[in-house]
Amino acid sequence: MTQDPVLNAKPILERFRLNDRVAVVTGGGQGIGRAYAHALGEAGAAVAVADISLKTASAVAEELRAKNVDAIAIQVDVTKAAEVQAMVDAIIAKWGKLTIGVNNAGIGQWVNAEDMSEADWDRLMDINLKGIFLCCQAEARVMLPAGYGKIINMASMSGHISNTPQNQAHYNASKAGVIHLTRSLAAEWAPRGLRVNSISAGYTRTQLVDDLLSTPIGKEMLPHWMRLTPMNRMGEVTDLQGAVVYLAAEASDFMTGNDMIVDGGYCAW
Repeated sequence: MTQDPVLNAKPILERFRLNDRVAVVTGGGQGIGRAYAHALGEAGAAVAVADISLKTASAVAEELRAKNVDAIAIQVDVTKAAEVQAMVDAIIAKWGKLTIGVNNAGIGQWVNAEDMSEADWDRLMDINLKGIFLCCQAEARVMLPAGYGKIINMASMSGHISNTPQNQAHYNASKAGVIHLTRSLAAEWAPRGLRVNSISAGYTRTQLVDDLLSTPIGKEMLPHWMRLTPMNRMGEVTDLQGAVVYLAAEASDFMTGNDMIVDGGYCAW
């Protein structure tokens, strides 16, 4: 007789727990990455907080340890393959495994396309797209032999729409690239037990965004953004924590190649 999958499954909340799992969060020293690191740690994972700034990464790792989360800080430039590999090597040396990779490091820039320099384009693509690929690659090299792993890439609603009024063609293109890279890796690696998904955030309040909103151009743009957001508010970094825990957990084991949009309804218009 076939077992009943509902009656024989683990209780649902247990399938969201991350006990005995090891996570890395790039760009984990501030903003959304910091919120992700806290969420994964609170759910039970050991967490490597990776950032180009060792100071901010160390501060977040200390916050996690204050919550009794096993955490370390690692300095990494995600555009350098050797540094990304060294990051993964340090995690394996510490915990012996890596089961969750959250590739969040990224930058933004507003510049008119006709005025954009080659350096502007290259810097943003290197961090936002090449950096994601290098992290996925290094993480997969340890997850694939283990036959299981979760990779979660940080995309954006800007990978789906050309949001206005700011001009950011290179940023939009980079995030569209992240979404399709995620799908491509998901299809390639699914037969070997590795799930790859992404999260697309809408306008989300971070310190960097708060600094922008205190400027004249930011004050001018905020009402426009809110008119286009059905929920009529900006997201908080805590609004994204549930998504990252779900994608990292056993609860999402049959989900791969998906982009989860968390934007207050912006893309629903």
